[in-house]
Amino acid sequence: MSATQVMPPASPNSSEIPAKRTLTTKPRFSDKVFRGVVTGGGLSSLIILGLILGYLLYQGFSTLHSEGFKFITGSDWHAVIDDNGVFDPKNSHFGLAAMLIGTLVIATIAVCIGVPISVGAAIYLTFYAPNSIKKFMVALIDLMAAFPSILFGLWGFFVLESSGEYWARLLHKYLGFIPFFKMEVPYYSRSPFIAGLVLAIMIIPIVTSISREIFSQTPLDRIQAAYALGATRWAMIRAVAFPYARSGVIGGAMLGLGRAMGETVAVYTVLNIVYQVNWHVLISAGGNVASMILQKFGEASPAEVKALMAAGLILFIVTLIINSLADLIVARAGKSGR
Repeated sequence: MSATQVMPPASPNSSEIPAKRTLTTKPRFSDKVFRGVVTGGGLSSLIILGLILGYLLYQGFSTLHSEGFKFITGSDWHAVIDDNGVFDPKNSHFGLAAMLIGTLVIATIAVCIGVPISVGAAIYLTFYAPNSIKKFMVALIDLMAAFPSILFGLWGFFVLESSGEYWARLLHKYLGFIPFFKMEVPYYSRSPFIAGLVLAIMIIPIVTSISREIFSQTPLDRIQAAYALGATRWAMIRAVAFPYARSGVIGGAMLGLGRAMGETVAVYTVLNIVYQVNWHVLISAGGNVASMILQKFGEASPAEVKALMAAGLILFIVTLIINSLADLIVARAGKSGR
């Protein structure tokens, strides 16, 4: 019987040890192409926004320079043309305060009415609706989000206005002691309240779709844990779904606010455009920046076109500020809710 041969341990410098391999994460060609396309698309959107901002600033700079801060605080909009057909800059005044206030008032009405309805619809579709009804309603809501605004405007003018006047009279009757609902003249048609109702219906599909998507992403383990502790469905929604989806719902509401602030045709169709500051939402007088631009642009002189460009620049900046605030609110709500 031969003795067992014992092999000596391999030294660190032995040739049998394989060389160290370098681990790399080199992307494939298809990944590079996809990354380039996505990066180019994102940068192109920023470039387009920058070009729009630069063009509006270039066209409206003369008006902003001549009017100064009064362009934002003033409420007079008069473009005077002399007998020779020449623009008279001394007697012409451009002020945007009335339209800015009207923009904020109408958009606020739309958000206050549309967002609660949207959140309620999203909760119903996510947690209560049967699958058959859910599929049909989701498809219908997505289809409504693609409707052109002129359809909402015509529908509001011919159908909604009569119902809106009825609700406006009720608001004046029972809440007339509040200055916003006080009426000096009993004329309720084509008011900011009617325009707010139309915009509320316009933003409902968008806010509902976003809220439903966020509610559907609520972690299943949290939902089951709530049920295991004896919570009812509504208690689960209030304790689990709402805190989780808070940031998404706020983001959807802010997106609806931005849509309402920039709406043009629908507001122009149902609102009586009057160039004065109006805090009474039931009176037939008001307007917003976008509808004013639509009304004035067709007959504007070259100097007034520059003033309208300046108005578009102010609306662009205001919308950008609101979107920045929305991002900040969403970030804080997301940290506290999750």
